[in-house]
Amino acid sequence: MNTVTATKAPAQAAPAAGGNALAGTRTLIRFNLRRDRIRLPVWILALFLGTLSTASNYKTLYATAKQQASVVKTMDTPAGLAMTGPRHYLDDYNFGSMMGHQMLGFMAVMVGLMSVLIITRHTRNEEETGRAELVRSTVVGQHAHLAAALTVAVLANLVLALLLAFGLGGMGIDGIDTGGSLLYGLIHAVIGIVFATVAAITVQITPHTRAASGTALAVIGGAYVLRAAGDSGDNALAWLSPIGWVQRTYVYVDNRWWPLLFCLALAGICGTVAFVLSTKRDVGAGLRAAKLGSPVASDALARPFGFALRLHRGMLFGFGAGLLLMGAMYGSILGQADDMLKDIDQIKDALDRIGGTTMAESFASMVMVILSVVAAVYVVMATLRPRAEETAGRAEPLLSTGLSRGRWVGSHLAVALAGGTLMLLLGGLGIGIAGAASTSDGGLFLKLVGASLAYAPALWVTVGVAVMLFGWLPRASAAAWAVPVYAFVVGYLGELLQFPGWMKNLSPFGHIPQLPAADLNWTPLIVLTVLAAGLIWLGLAGFNRRDLETK
Repeated sequence: MNTVTATKAPAQAAPAAGGNALAGTRTLIRFNLRRDRIRLPVWILALFLGTLSTASNYKTLYATAKQQASVVKTMDTPAGLAMTGPRHYLDDYNFGSMMGHQMLGFMAVMVGLMSVLIITRHTRNEEETGRAELVRSTVVGQHAHLAAALTVAVLANLVLALLLAFGLGGMGIDGIDTGGSLLYGLIHAVIGIVFATVAAITVQITPHTRAASGTALAVIGGAYVLRAAGDSGDNALAWLSPIGWVQRTYVYVDNRWWPLLFCLALAGICGTVAFVLSTKRDVGAGLRAAKLGSPVASDALARPFGFALRLHRGMLFGFGAGLLLMGAMYGSILGQADDMLKDIDQIKDALDRIGGTTMAESFASMVMVILSVVAAVYVVMATLRPRAEETAGRAEPLLSTGLSRGRWVGSHLAVALAGGTLMLLLGGLGIGIAGAASTSDGGLFLKLVGASLAYAPALWVTVGVAVMLFGWLPRASAAAWAVPVYAFVVGYLGELLQFPGWMKNLSPFGHIPQLPAADLNWTPLIVLTVLAAGLIWLGLAGFNRRDLETK
Protein backbone atom coordinates (compact mmCIF):
# COMPACT_ATOMS: atom_id res chain seq x y z
CA MET A 1 0.00 0.00 0.00
CA ASN A 2 1.33 3.39 -0.95
CA THR A 3 1.51 5.93 1.83
CA VAL A 4 1.66 9.67 1.63
CA THR A 5 3.75 11.57 4.14
CA ALA A 6 2.31 14.96 5.07
CA THR A 7 4.61 17.82 5.95
CA LYS A 8 3.56 20.81 7.97
CA ALA A 9 3.85 24.05 6.04
CA PRO A 10 5.17 27.16 7.79
CA ALA A 11 2.43 29.02 9.63
CA GLN A 12 1.33 32.03 7.65
CA ALA A 13 -1.35 34.57 8.40
CA ALA A 14 -4.71 34.09 6.78
CA PRO A 15 -5.39 36.71 4.13
CA ALA A 16 -7.20 39.67 5.64
CA ALA A 17 -10.33 41.04 4.15
CA GLY A 18 -9.47 43.13 1.13
CA GLY A 19 -5.78 42.39 1.61
CA ASN A 20 -5.58 44.88 4.48
CA ALA A 21 -2.42 44.10 6.46
CA LEU A 22 -3.76 46.09 9.43
CA ALA A 23 -7.18 44.43 9.61
CA GLY A 24 -8.17 43.73 13.20
CA THR A 25 -5.73 46.20 14.70
CA ARG A 26 -8.40 48.14 16.60
CA THR A 27 -9.75 44.97 18.15
CA LEU A 28 -6.28 43.87 19.21
CA ILE A 29 -5.59 47.30 20.72
CA ARG A 30 -8.71 47.05 22.86
CA PHE A 31 -7.79 43.48 23.79
CA ASN A 32 -4.24 44.45 24.77
CA LEU A 33 -5.50 47.34 26.87
CA ARG A 34 -7.94 44.99 28.56
CA ARG A 35 -5.16 42.53 29.39
CA ASP A 36 -2.96 45.33 30.75
CA ARG A 37 -5.70 47.11 32.70
CA ILE A 38 -3.74 46.60 35.95
CA ARG A 39 -0.18 46.33 34.70
CA LEU A 40 -0.05 49.63 32.79
CA PRO A 41 -1.68 51.83 35.47
CA VAL A 42 0.76 50.42 38.03
CA TRP A 43 3.73 51.22 35.80
CA ILE A 44 2.50 54.71 34.93
CA LEU A 45 1.49 55.68 38.45
CA ALA A 46 4.73 54.35 39.94
CA LEU A 47 6.83 56.43 37.52
CA PHE A 48 4.60 59.49 37.93
CA LEU A 49 4.41 59.43 41.72
CA GLY A 50 8.11 58.61 42.01
CA THR A 51 8.93 61.70 39.93
CA LEU A 52 6.65 63.98 41.95
CA SER A 53 8.11 62.62 45.19
CA THR A 54 11.63 63.30 43.97
CA ALA A 55 10.78 66.86 42.96
CA SER A 56 9.22 67.46 46.37
CA ASN A 57 12.23 65.98 48.18
CA TYR A 58 14.60 68.29 46.33
CA LYS A 59 12.98 71.23 48.13
CA THR A 60 13.93 69.62 51.45
CA LEU A 61 17.33 68.19 50.54
CA TYR A 62 18.64 71.32 48.79
CA ALA A 63 16.67 74.09 50.48
CA THR A 64 19.53 76.60 50.77
CA ALA A 65 21.97 78.08 48.28
CA LYS A 66 24.82 76.54 50.26
CA GLN A 67 23.37 73.05 49.89
CA GLN A 68 22.84 73.57 46.16
CA ALA A 69 26.42 74.81 45.74
CA SER A 70 27.66 71.76 47.61
CA VAL A 71 25.85 69.31 45.36
CA VAL A 72 27.12 71.17 42.27
CA LYS A 73 30.67 70.67 43.53
CA THR A 74 30.03 66.97 43.98
CA MET A 75 28.30 66.48 40.64
CA ASP A 76 31.02 68.34 38.75
CA THR A 77 33.32 65.30 38.75
CA PRO A 78 33.67 62.49 36.18
CA ALA A 79 31.93 60.02 38.50
CA GLY A 80 29.13 62.46 39.33
CA LEU A 81 28.51 63.35 35.67
CA ALA A 82 28.56 59.68 34.63
CA MET A 83 25.80 58.93 37.13
CA THR A 84 23.67 61.97 36.21
CA GLY A 85 24.07 63.96 33.01
CA PRO A 86 25.92 66.70 31.08
CA ARG A 87 27.73 69.50 32.90
CA HIS A 88 25.68 72.34 31.35
CA TYR A 89 22.85 71.69 33.82
CA LEU A 90 25.21 72.76 36.63
CA ASP A 91 25.48 76.33 35.30
CA ASP A 92 22.17 77.25 36.97
CA TYR A 93 21.41 74.44 39.40
CA ASN A 94 17.86 75.15 40.55
CA PHE A 95 15.19 72.57 41.32
CA GLY A 96 14.20 72.31 37.65
CA SER A 97 17.71 71.74 36.34
CA MET A 98 18.20 69.17 39.13
CA MET A 99 15.27 67.22 37.70
CA GLY A 100 16.71 67.27 34.21
CA HIS A 101 20.23 66.49 35.37
CA GLN A 102 19.63 63.78 37.95
CA MET A 103 16.38 62.16 36.81
CA LEU A 104 16.29 62.02 33.02
CA GLY A 105 18.89 59.28 32.59
CA PHE A 106 17.31 57.06 35.23
CA MET A 107 13.76 57.68 34.00
CA ALA A 108 14.78 56.99 30.39
CA VAL A 109 15.89 53.51 31.45
CA MET A 110 12.67 52.89 33.41
CA VAL A 111 10.40 54.14 30.62
CA GLY A 112 12.40 52.07 28.15
CA LEU A 113 11.93 49.00 30.31
CA MET A 114 8.18 49.55 30.43
CA SER A 115 8.01 49.98 26.65
CA VAL A 116 10.13 46.91 25.91
CA LEU A 117 7.96 44.70 28.12
CA ILE A 118 4.79 45.99 26.45
CA ILE A 119 6.08 45.10 22.97
CA THR A 120 7.48 41.67 23.82
CA ARG A 121 4.39 40.72 25.84
CA HIS A 122 1.98 41.47 22.99
CA THR A 123 4.08 40.20 20.06
CA ARG A 124 6.79 37.61 20.63
CA ASN A 125 5.17 36.10 23.71
CA GLU A 126 1.91 35.67 21.78
CA GLU A 127 3.78 33.84 19.04
CA GLU A 128 5.82 31.72 21.44
CA THR A 129 2.68 30.49 23.21
CA GLY A 130 0.86 29.80 19.92
CA ARG A 131 -1.91 32.34 20.51
CA ALA A 132 -0.80 34.61 17.65
CA GLU A 133 -1.09 31.79 15.13
CA LEU A 134 -4.62 31.06 16.33
CA VAL A 135 -5.65 34.72 16.12
CA ARG A 136 -4.06 35.23 12.71
CA SER A 137 -5.94 32.26 11.31
CA THR A 138 -8.98 34.58 11.40
CA VAL A 139 -9.44 37.82 9.51
CA VAL A 140 -6.46 39.59 11.06
CA GLY A 141 -3.84 41.42 9.03
CA GLN A 142 -0.19 40.48 8.91
CA HIS A 143 0.89 43.65 10.72
CA ALA A 144 -2.00 43.85 13.18
CA HIS A 145 -0.21 42.36 16.19
CA LEU A 146 2.84 44.59 15.89
CA ALA A 147 0.81 47.69 15.12
CA ALA A 148 -1.46 47.07 18.10
CA ALA A 149 1.48 46.54 20.44
CA LEU A 150 3.21 49.71 19.26
CA THR A 151 -0.03 51.67 19.62
CA VAL A 152 -0.45 50.52 23.22
CA ALA A 153 3.17 51.45 23.98
CA VAL A 154 2.70 54.90 22.43
CA LEU A 155 -0.52 55.47 24.38
CA ALA A 156 1.11 54.43 27.66
CA ASN A 157 4.02 56.80 27.11
CA LEU A 158 1.75 59.68 26.11
CA VAL A 159 -0.39 59.23 29.22
CA LEU A 160 2.74 59.29 31.37
CA ALA A 161 3.95 62.39 29.52
CA LEU A 162 0.70 64.26 30.17
CA LEU A 163 0.68 63.30 33.85
CA LEU A 164 4.28 64.45 34.28
CA ALA A 165 3.71 67.70 32.40
CA PHE A 166 0.63 68.77 34.37
CA GLY A 167 1.77 67.23 37.65
CA LEU A 168 5.17 68.93 37.74
CA GLY A 169 3.85 72.16 36.26
CA GLY A 170 1.22 72.40 38.99
CA MET A 171 3.57 71.87 41.94
CA GLY A 172 4.65 75.51 42.08
CA ILE A 173 8.34 74.71 42.66
CA ASP A 174 10.91 77.35 41.76
CA GLY A 175 12.62 76.53 38.49
CA ILE A 176 9.94 74.05 37.37
CA ASP A 177 7.78 76.09 34.99
CA THR A 178 4.95 75.08 32.67
CA GLY A 179 6.94 75.17 29.42
CA GLY A 180 9.76 73.11 30.87
CA SER A 181 7.30 70.62 32.35
CA LEU A 182 5.65 70.09 28.97
CA LEU A 183 9.06 69.36 27.46
CA TYR A 184 10.00 67.12 30.42
CA GLY A 185 6.87 65.03 29.91
CA LEU A 186 7.33 64.83 26.14
CA ILE A 187 10.91 63.64 26.61
CA HIS A 188 9.62 60.58 28.45
CA ALA A 189 7.11 59.81 25.72
CA VAL A 190 9.66 60.15 22.94
CA ILE A 191 12.39 58.05 24.57
CA GLY A 192 9.83 55.39 25.47
CA ILE A 193 8.67 55.22 21.86
CA VAL A 194 12.28 54.90 20.66
CA PHE A 195 12.92 51.85 22.82
CA ALA A 196 9.51 50.40 21.92
CA THR A 197 10.53 50.41 18.26
CA VAL A 198 13.90 48.88 19.19
CA ALA A 199 11.99 46.05 20.86
CA ALA A 200 9.82 45.78 17.75
CA ILE A 201 13.01 44.86 15.86
CA THR A 202 14.39 42.43 18.44
CA VAL A 203 11.15 40.43 18.49
CA GLN A 204 11.65 39.77 14.77
CA ILE A 205 15.17 38.44 15.27
CA THR A 206 14.72 35.74 17.89
CA PRO A 207 11.88 33.25 18.44
CA HIS A 208 12.10 33.55 22.24
CA THR A 209 10.51 36.24 24.43
CA ARG A 210 13.33 36.31 26.97
CA ALA A 211 15.97 36.69 24.28
CA ALA A 212 14.01 39.47 22.57
CA SER A 213 13.56 41.32 25.86
CA GLY A 214 17.18 40.77 26.84
CA THR A 215 18.49 42.07 23.53
CA ALA A 216 16.34 45.20 23.74
CA LEU A 217 17.38 45.80 27.35
CA ALA A 218 21.01 45.38 26.30
CA VAL A 219 20.45 48.19 23.78
CA ILE A 220 19.08 50.37 26.60
CA GLY A 221 22.09 49.51 28.73
CA GLY A 222 24.44 50.32 25.87
CA ALA A 223 22.72 53.66 25.32
CA TYR A 224 23.13 54.49 29.01
CA VAL A 225 26.82 53.52 29.01
CA LEU A 226 27.48 55.65 25.94
CA ARG A 227 25.71 58.55 27.60
CA ALA A 228 27.71 58.10 30.82
CA ALA A 229 31.01 57.84 28.96
CA GLY A 230 30.21 60.93 26.92
CA ASP A 231 29.14 63.05 29.88
CA SER A 232 32.18 62.13 31.95
CA GLY A 233 34.71 62.36 29.12
CA ASP A 234 34.39 62.72 25.36
CA ASN A 235 31.14 64.59 24.76
CA ALA A 236 30.84 63.10 21.25
CA LEU A 237 30.00 59.65 22.64
CA ALA A 238 26.83 60.98 24.28
CA TRP A 239 25.57 62.04 20.86
CA LEU A 240 25.56 58.38 19.83
CA SER A 241 22.90 57.61 22.45
CA PRO A 242 19.19 58.51 22.37
CA ILE A 243 19.42 59.02 26.15
CA GLY A 244 22.19 61.54 25.47
CA TRP A 245 19.92 63.27 22.94
CA VAL A 246 17.05 63.80 25.36
CA GLN A 247 19.39 65.02 28.09
CA ARG A 248 20.72 67.63 25.69
CA THR A 249 17.33 69.28 25.50
CA TYR A 250 18.57 70.90 28.74
CA VAL A 251 15.04 70.91 30.07
CA TYR A 252 14.32 73.67 32.61
CA VAL A 253 17.59 75.34 31.52
CA ASP A 254 17.46 76.05 27.76
CA ASN A 255 14.30 74.04 26.90
CA ARG A 256 15.62 72.94 23.50
CA TRP A 257 13.05 70.89 21.60
CA TRP A 258 15.06 70.06 18.48
CA PRO A 259 17.05 67.07 19.91
CA LEU A 260 13.75 65.23 20.12
CA LEU A 261 13.63 65.24 16.32
CA PHE A 262 16.59 62.82 16.31
CA CYS A 263 14.60 60.48 18.57
CA LEU A 264 11.49 60.69 16.40
CA ALA A 265 13.55 60.01 13.28
CA LEU A 266 15.20 57.00 14.93
CA ALA A 267 11.82 55.70 16.10
CA GLY A 268 10.44 56.06 12.58
CA ILE A 269 13.38 54.19 11.07
CA CYS A 270 13.27 51.39 13.65
CA GLY A 271 9.50 51.04 13.33
CA THR A 272 9.73 50.81 9.54
CA VAL A 273 12.52 48.24 9.75
CA ALA A 274 10.48 46.20 12.22
CA PHE A 275 7.46 46.01 9.90
CA VAL A 276 9.66 45.10 6.93
CA LEU A 277 11.45 42.38 8.88
CA SER A 278 8.13 40.92 10.06
CA THR A 279 7.34 40.04 6.44
CA LYS A 280 10.59 38.06 6.09
CA ARG A 281 9.72 35.33 8.58
CA ASP A 282 6.98 32.90 9.53
CA VAL A 283 4.73 33.22 12.55
CA GLY A 284 6.52 31.84 15.60
CA ALA A 285 9.93 31.87 13.92
CA GLY A 286 12.77 34.35 14.14
CA LEU A 287 15.05 35.78 11.49
CA ARG A 288 18.07 34.31 13.25
CA ALA A 289 18.13 30.62 12.54
CA ALA A 290 18.43 28.41 15.58
CA LYS A 291 21.86 26.84 15.92
CA LEU A 292 22.07 23.11 15.57
CA GLY A 293 23.00 21.73 18.94
CA SER A 294 25.00 18.68 19.73
CA PRO A 295 23.17 15.44 18.88
CA VAL A 296 24.03 14.22 22.38
CA ALA A 297 23.37 16.32 25.48
CA SER A 298 26.22 16.89 27.88
CA ASP A 299 26.20 15.14 31.21
CA ALA A 300 25.30 18.42 32.91
CA LEU A 301 22.18 18.94 30.80
CA ALA A 302 21.04 15.43 31.64
CA ARG A 303 20.81 16.43 35.29
CA PRO A 304 18.13 18.72 36.78
CA PHE A 305 20.58 21.27 38.20
CA GLY A 306 22.60 21.50 34.98
CA PHE A 307 19.46 21.95 32.92
CA ALA A 308 18.13 24.64 35.28
CA LEU A 309 21.48 26.42 35.21
CA ARG A 310 21.36 26.46 31.41
CA LEU A 311 17.90 28.08 31.52
CA HIS A 312 19.06 30.73 33.98
CA ARG A 313 22.42 31.40 32.33
CA GLY A 314 21.51 34.59 30.50
CA MET A 315 19.86 36.18 33.53
CA LEU A 316 22.83 35.27 35.71
CA PHE A 317 25.27 36.96 33.34
CA GLY A 318 23.06 40.04 32.92
CA PHE A 319 22.39 40.69 36.59
CA GLY A 320 25.96 39.81 37.55
CA ALA A 321 27.44 42.34 35.15
CA GLY A 322 24.89 44.96 36.19
CA LEU A 323 25.56 44.58 39.90
CA LEU A 324 29.31 44.61 39.42
CA LEU A 325 29.03 47.85 37.45
CA MET A 326 26.53 49.38 39.90
CA GLY A 327 28.79 48.55 42.83
CA ALA A 328 31.76 50.09 41.06
CA MET A 329 29.82 53.28 40.31
CA TYR A 330 28.79 53.73 43.95
CA GLY A 331 32.26 52.79 45.17
CA SER A 332 33.85 55.44 42.96
CA ILE A 333 32.13 58.23 44.93
CA LEU A 334 32.78 56.91 48.45
CA GLY A 335 35.89 59.04 48.72
CA GLN A 336 33.78 62.13 48.04
CA ALA A 337 31.02 61.23 50.49
CA ASP A 338 32.05 63.84 53.06
CA ASP A 339 32.03 66.72 50.59
CA MET A 340 28.93 65.46 48.83
CA LEU A 341 26.71 65.06 51.89
CA LYS A 342 28.06 67.47 54.51
CA ASP A 343 25.49 70.18 53.77
CA ILE A 344 22.46 67.90 53.20
CA ASP A 345 20.93 67.70 56.65
CA GLN A 346 18.32 65.05 55.86
CA ILE A 347 20.86 62.54 54.52
CA LYS A 348 23.34 63.39 57.28
CA ASP A 349 20.67 62.64 59.88
CA ALA A 350 19.92 59.31 58.21
CA LEU A 351 23.60 58.40 58.14
CA ASP A 352 24.01 59.43 61.77
CA ARG A 353 21.26 56.97 62.71
CA ILE A 354 23.12 54.23 60.83
CA GLY A 355 26.38 55.00 62.63
CA GLY A 356 29.91 54.28 61.45
CA THR A 357 33.33 55.70 62.11
CA THR A 358 33.48 57.59 58.80
CA MET A 359 30.98 59.13 56.42
CA ALA A 360 32.16 56.68 53.71
CA GLU A 361 31.25 53.67 55.87
CA SER A 362 27.83 55.11 56.73
CA PHE A 363 27.08 55.92 53.09
CA ALA A 364 28.27 52.47 52.01
CA SER A 365 25.87 50.89 54.52
CA MET A 366 22.97 52.75 52.89
CA VAL A 367 24.14 51.76 49.40
CA MET A 368 24.19 48.09 50.43
CA VAL A 369 20.42 48.22 50.72
CA ILE A 370 20.15 49.20 47.04
CA LEU A 371 22.54 46.46 45.89
CA SER A 372 20.70 43.83 47.93
CA VAL A 373 17.32 44.91 46.55
CA VAL A 374 18.62 44.54 42.98
CA ALA A 375 19.86 41.06 43.92
CA ALA A 376 16.40 40.38 45.37
CA VAL A 377 14.85 41.24 42.00
CA TYR A 378 17.04 38.54 40.48
CA VAL A 379 16.08 35.87 43.04
CA VAL A 380 12.35 36.57 42.60
CA MET A 381 12.68 36.17 38.83
CA ALA A 382 14.76 33.01 39.22
CA THR A 383 12.45 31.46 41.82
CA LEU A 384 9.34 32.10 39.74
CA ARG A 385 10.89 30.51 36.64
CA PRO A 386 9.27 27.13 37.48
CA ARG A 387 5.90 28.91 37.43
CA ALA A 388 6.61 30.16 33.90
CA GLU A 389 7.64 26.65 32.85
CA GLU A 390 4.48 25.24 34.38
CA THR A 391 2.03 27.65 32.75
CA ALA A 392 3.77 27.29 29.37
CA GLY A 393 3.22 23.52 29.51
CA ARG A 394 6.90 22.64 29.54
CA ALA A 395 6.93 21.26 33.09
CA GLU A 396 4.36 18.51 32.48
CA PRO A 397 6.44 16.53 29.95
CA LEU A 398 9.46 16.67 32.25
CA LEU A 399 7.51 15.51 35.28
CA SER A 400 5.93 12.69 33.31
CA THR A 401 9.38 11.04 33.32
CA GLY A 402 11.23 9.74 36.35
CA LEU A 403 12.04 13.29 37.49
CA SER A 404 10.34 14.04 40.79
CA ARG A 405 8.65 17.35 41.54
CA GLY A 406 11.01 18.04 44.40
CA ARG A 407 14.14 17.58 42.28
CA TRP A 408 12.71 19.70 39.47
CA VAL A 409 11.77 22.68 41.63
CA GLY A 410 14.80 22.13 43.86
CA SER A 411 17.15 22.55 40.90
CA HIS A 412 15.69 25.98 40.13
CA LEU A 413 15.79 26.94 43.80
CA ALA A 414 19.45 25.91 44.03
CA VAL A 415 20.26 28.22 41.12
CA ALA A 416 18.24 31.03 42.73
CA LEU A 417 19.89 30.63 46.14
CA ALA A 418 23.44 30.27 44.83
CA GLY A 419 22.90 32.87 42.11
CA GLY A 420 21.51 35.41 44.56
CA THR A 421 24.54 34.98 46.80
CA LEU A 422 26.78 35.36 43.75
CA MET A 423 24.99 38.62 42.87
CA LEU A 424 25.77 39.98 46.33
CA LEU A 425 29.39 38.92 45.99
CA LEU A 426 29.76 40.65 42.62
CA GLY A 427 28.12 43.82 43.91
CA GLY A 428 30.40 43.70 46.94
CA LEU A 429 33.47 43.23 44.76
CA GLY A 430 32.48 46.20 42.62
CA ILE A 431 31.92 48.59 45.51
CA GLY A 432 34.85 47.12 47.44
CA ILE A 433 37.45 47.57 44.72
CA ALA A 434 36.23 51.01 43.64
CA GLY A 435 35.57 52.14 47.21
CA ALA A 436 39.01 51.12 48.44
CA ALA A 437 40.58 52.96 45.49
CA SER A 438 38.53 56.15 45.92
CA THR A 439 39.15 56.35 49.69
CA SER A 440 42.78 55.09 49.51
CA ASP A 441 41.84 52.64 52.27
CA GLY A 442 42.72 49.06 51.32
CA GLY A 443 41.15 47.70 54.50
CA LEU A 444 37.74 48.87 53.29
CA PHE A 445 37.66 46.19 50.57
CA LEU A 446 36.99 43.19 52.81
CA LYS A 447 34.59 45.22 54.95
CA LEU A 448 32.43 46.09 51.94
CA VAL A 449 32.47 42.57 50.49
CA GLY A 450 31.44 41.17 53.88
CA ALA A 451 28.74 43.83 54.27
CA SER A 452 27.26 42.81 50.94
CA LEU A 453 27.28 39.07 51.71
CA ALA A 454 25.56 39.74 55.05
CA TYR A 455 22.31 40.26 53.10
CA ALA A 456 22.34 36.65 51.82
CA PRO A 457 19.90 35.37 54.53
CA ALA A 458 17.42 38.11 53.56
CA LEU A 459 17.67 36.97 49.93
CA TRP A 460 17.05 33.39 51.00
CA VAL A 461 13.90 34.47 52.86
CA THR A 462 12.79 36.23 49.66
CA VAL A 463 13.27 32.91 47.82
CA GLY A 464 11.25 31.21 50.55
CA VAL A 465 8.34 33.63 50.21
CA ALA A 466 8.30 33.20 46.43
CA VAL A 467 8.39 29.39 46.54
CA MET A 468 5.73 29.28 49.25
CA LEU A 469 3.40 31.32 47.04
CA PHE A 470 4.30 29.15 44.05
CA GLY A 471 3.54 26.00 46.01
CA TRP A 472 0.30 26.98 47.71
CA LEU A 473 -1.07 29.99 45.80
CA PRO A 474 0.41 29.74 42.31
CA ARG A 475 -1.87 32.36 40.81
CA ALA A 476 -0.69 34.82 43.46
CA SER A 477 2.99 34.12 42.81
CA ALA A 478 3.51 37.66 41.53
CA ALA A 479 2.88 38.89 45.09
CA ALA A 480 6.49 37.87 45.82
CA TRP A 481 7.53 41.13 44.15
CA ALA A 482 6.23 42.94 47.22
CA VAL A 483 9.32 41.79 49.16
CA PRO A 484 12.00 43.69 47.15
CA VAL A 485 9.71 46.66 46.54
CA TYR A 486 8.90 47.02 50.24
CA ALA A 487 12.56 46.51 51.16
CA PHE A 488 13.59 49.42 48.92
CA VAL A 489 10.84 51.75 50.07
CA VAL A 490 11.41 51.12 53.78
CA GLY A 491 15.13 50.33 53.80
CA TYR A 492 16.31 53.19 51.61
CA LEU A 493 13.60 55.85 51.42
CA GLY A 494 12.55 55.04 54.99
CA GLU A 495 15.94 56.13 56.29
CA LEU A 496 15.57 59.49 54.58
CA LEU A 497 11.92 60.01 55.48
CA GLN A 498 12.27 58.57 59.00
CA PHE A 499 9.66 55.83 58.81
CA PRO A 500 8.80 54.22 62.17
CA GLY A 501 10.98 51.28 63.20
CA TRP A 502 8.18 48.71 63.12
CA MET A 503 7.82 49.21 59.35
CA LYS A 504 11.47 48.32 58.85
CA ASN A 505 11.06 45.19 60.98
CA LEU A 506 8.40 43.84 58.58
CA SER A 507 11.08 43.32 55.92
CA PRO A 508 13.73 40.59 56.17
CA PHE A 509 16.23 43.17 54.94
CA GLY A 510 15.45 45.36 57.95
CA HIS A 511 16.97 42.79 60.32
CA ILE A 512 20.38 42.69 58.60
CA PRO A 513 23.19 44.50 60.49
CA GLN A 514 24.11 47.59 58.48
CA LEU A 515 27.74 46.74 57.93
CA PRO A 516 30.37 48.17 57.78
CA ALA A 517 28.93 50.98 59.94
CA ALA A 518 27.33 48.67 62.53
CA ASP A 519 28.74 45.70 64.43
CA LEU A 520 28.13 42.18 63.16
CA ASN A 521 25.30 40.37 64.96
CA TRP A 522 24.91 36.70 64.02
CA THR A 523 21.52 36.15 65.70
CA PRO A 524 19.27 37.75 63.04
CA LEU A 525 21.29 36.09 60.27
CA ILE A 526 20.78 32.64 61.80
CA VAL A 527 17.07 33.26 62.47
CA LEU A 528 16.52 34.44 58.87
CA THR A 529 18.34 31.39 57.52
CA VAL A 530 16.14 29.05 59.55
CA LEU A 531 13.04 30.97 58.46
CA ALA A 532 14.12 30.70 54.81
CA ALA A 533 14.58 26.93 55.15
CA GLY A 534 11.12 26.60 56.69
CA LEU A 535 9.44 28.65 53.96
CA ILE A 536 11.18 26.64 51.23
CA TRP A 537 10.13 23.35 52.83
CA LEU A 538 6.56 24.64 53.14
CA GLY A 539 6.50 25.73 49.49
CA LEU A 540 7.82 22.38 48.25
CA ALA A 541 5.21 20.57 50.33
CA GLY A 542 2.47 22.69 48.78
CA PHE A 543 3.70 22.07 45.25
CA ASN A 544 3.77 18.32 45.85
CA ARG A 545 0.12 18.42 46.95
CA ARG A 546 -1.41 20.45 44.12
CA ASP A 547 -2.13 19.85 40.44
CA LEU A 548 -0.15 21.43 37.64
CA GLU A 549 -1.69 24.45 35.95
CA THR A 550 -1.25 25.27 32.29
CA LYS A 551 -2.64 28.09 30.18
